[in-house]
Amino acid sequence: MSHPIEQLETIMATLRHPQDGCPWDIKQTFDTIVPHTIEETYEVVDAIHNRDWSNLKEELGDLLFQVIFYSQMAKEQGLFDFSDVVEGVNEKLTRRHPHVFSDAEFVSDEEINANWEAEKAKEKAQVGKSEQSILDSIPASLPALLCATKIQKKCAKVGFDWNSLGPVVDKVQEEINEVMEEALQVTPEPEKIELELGDLMFAVVNLARHLDTNPEVALGKANRKFIERFKGVEIMANKRGKSLQDYNLDELEAFWVEVKNQSRE
Repeated sequence: MSHPIEQLETIMATLRHPQDGCPWDIKQTFDTIVPHTIEETYEVVDAIHNRDWSNLKEELGDLLFQVIFYSQMAKEQGLFDFSDVVEGVNEKLTRRHPHVFSDAEFVSDEEINANWEAEKAKEKAQVGKSEQSILDSIPASLPALLCATKIQKKCAKVGFDWNSLGPVVDKVQEEINEVMEEALQVTPEPEKIELELGDLMFAVVNLARHLDTNPEVALGKANRKFIERFKGVEIMANKRGKSLQDYNLDELEAFWVEVKNQSRE
């Protein structure tokens, strides 16, 4: 009996078979699969946030299928196959953790991270990749919030960072003032407001980082909390036999406060 991974590879190869495969799978390319990979990744995250472990098992399988799909297409083009992918990550993880898989000793997280970065630099040099900037390695397709965090962390590593919280907070307040200054013009310019709002959000990401908080995680929790409370407002409104649009803002705000107080009990 074949190993489950080998069976999955066989299934994928069959789906891509030019004559006997699935028409949809056959016509896919690296580019067309990317949106599905992103979607499956977020579904994994959602299952974790919901503590839905049975669903997480399923979503991890869907995410693994994305890796198998890319590997099959690469195999068809003579680039690499799934075994190469596994061998590559095995070698990299072993080499990047000499304190686990060899006799190297590190006394702090800082030393571990320094070794990790040094190994990454060696890898890039070996394949002929040279960075003109420390920011060159940040993927351009990252979501903006995650990208801002990575930019700031990279700059902080070379000393381009405040070493106390005061200036960080001052910068947030400065950016708020600049947003409002632009917004309160007689004829506000949307492009300038957009730029100032971007600066404000970048500054807030910096504040989160200085408070040892992941801004993506923090915003995600805020989103989920808002959704839960707003659903409570909807329930209260429906119990009174009216739709949300039939209430004024003060009435909806009263519902919101009641739901908020209930969630604290």
